[in-house]
Formats: sequence, C-alpha cells, structure tokens
Amino acid sequence: MDFILNPFITVLTFLYSIFNQDMVLAIIVFTAMVRLLTYPLTAQQMKSARVMQELQPELKKLQEKYKNDREKLSQEQMRMYREYGINPLGGCLPLLIQFPILIGLYQSIIHALSANPLSLIDLSGRLLVPGLGDVIPLENRWLGMNLSQPPDFATGAIIGGTLIFLVVVTTWAQFKLTTVPVAPSDDGKPNPMAATQQTMGTIMPVMYGFFAISFSVGLSIYFIASNVIGIIQSVLMGKANFRNLLPGAAAAQPAITPRTATITTSVRPTDSRAAPRRNNGSRPNSLEAGVKTKAPPKPNKTTK
Repeated sequence: MDFILNPFITVLTFLYSIFNQDMVLAIIVFTAMVRLLTYPLTAQQMKSARVMQELQPELKKLQEKYKNDREKLSQEQMRMYREYGINPLGGCLPLLIQFPILIGLYQSIIHALSANPLSLIDLSGRLLVPGLGDVIPLENRWLGMNLSQPPDFATGAIIGGTLIFLVVVTTWAQFKLTTVPVAPSDDGKPNPMAATQQTMGTIMPVMYGFFAISFSVGLSIYFIASNVIGIIQSVLMGKANFRNLLPGAAAAQPAITPRTATITTSVRPTDSRAAPRRNNGSRPNSLEAGVKTKAPPKPNKTTK
C-alpha cells in the first residue's frame, strides 16, 4: 500500500506548502487532479452505462429466446457486445480504480495530519521530495474541527452537520444527473433495472453520509469536491440530465430506444404519366409502372 500512500502524502504536503499551508484547499486541488487523471475512465464508464441500458430490450429478448440454453445465451450476448464494441465490465473499471484512491487518500490524511511524535517521524520518511519536511507538522484544524478525525458534534454540530448534508446531497445530485433513464418494459411488468437504479439512488447517498459520520472530516471534503467536479464534468460533456432532479420526472421522459431498431420504408405507386421512358422512347405499361388499372369492359353481346 505504500506505493500509493507515499505519493499521495507527498502530493498533499506539496500542495499544502504552495497554498499557504491550507490543507482544505490542498485536498480540493488534489481531488481535481485525481478527477482529471481518471477522466478518460469516467467518460468510458458513462458511455458503457448508456449503451448497456440501450441494449436492455435486446438482451431481454435473448434471455427469453435462450432461457433454457445458458451457453448459447452467453455466446449471443458476447456477440452483441462485440457488435457494439462495448465491454460489459467497462463500467466497473473506474470504480475499481477509485477504491484504492479513496483508501490511499484516507490513510494519507491520517498520516499527514497526525501530531504525535511517532507519526511525525513516520511522515518525514514517507515524503518523496526533499525539502518538504520543513512544513511538518501540518495544521490539522479547520473551522474548529480536526481534519484527521470524524466530525465532533459536541464542539461543531452546525459545521459537522452541514458537511454531512453536503456529502449526501452532492452524491444524490451526481447520481441523478449522470443516470440514464431506463426504458419501461414492453410487457408492462416492472423493469428490474429501473428498480435497481432507484435502489442505488437511495443507498449511495446514505452510504456516503455514513462514511462522512464515521471517517475523517478531510475525507468528507474529498467526497464533496469529487461530487461537484463530477457534476461539472457531466455538464461540460453534455451528459447531465437535469430532469432527473425533479420528482416523477423520470417517468415522463421518453424511453431509450435500442440502436437495433429497424426502419421500415413504404414504396409509393407511381403514375404511368410520370414513369420514365424506355430507351426507344415509349413509356412502360401500367403493370411495369406499378399502377393497377381496371380491366377494359367486355363488348356487349348482340342478339342475332
């Protein structure tokens, strides 16, 4: 873990030194740097999520068609993924990369802001750039709270409660703005993916709020900064869906149509007067022109 922890501590300490020893500003700038570095993965995640949701109707048809043949179902699903050039696990890659970043940032905040002698000696040995040890010890107080400790509601209930509220709201807003509405099922049954999406939209803000209560204040600042920067990125990419923020707006949005939808065309019959001429200058007959004509009347029988 030191190969992640030591560079993070070095970067945080360097930013702390150049931003007038302001650790909160150093965490925000560090968060922006992480977001910029992981931007290609984030864009790929959003693209994969959108395409996967567009393919849900077709995937459901395959599941109905090959419900008794799992091997054939897997082959057809992989064929569809190759046809659209997507990786079904591509949306998980940014999350897997961000997880060690969260752990590394949390540990780096704890190590960088500790004030006991043993921690200061350990911190000096983790700095990879010579000369950064001159700013040790780092200031760990911000608005009366210790950045390396969970919020202290006894001494800063308003500030601690505001931080937790901002973590929950920004997490919820980012999820809503970057989520693609799921098309309803054709058979009228509840869409499992829509139910999963709704559950995730409820669980994620609550989970991050629990993290904000249980872990350091510095990690809460990282959550807020990361969510706000993520919202700005989605707006700049044109992927922000502001209608999702309104109650009941998702149901009123048009359903996503799969890319494999067929296009039907109709051929209009043409009049023989507008039909093209043959090479010899004559016009084609009515059958060649595609126009049905009435049969000529039969001659009247005359009685002798």
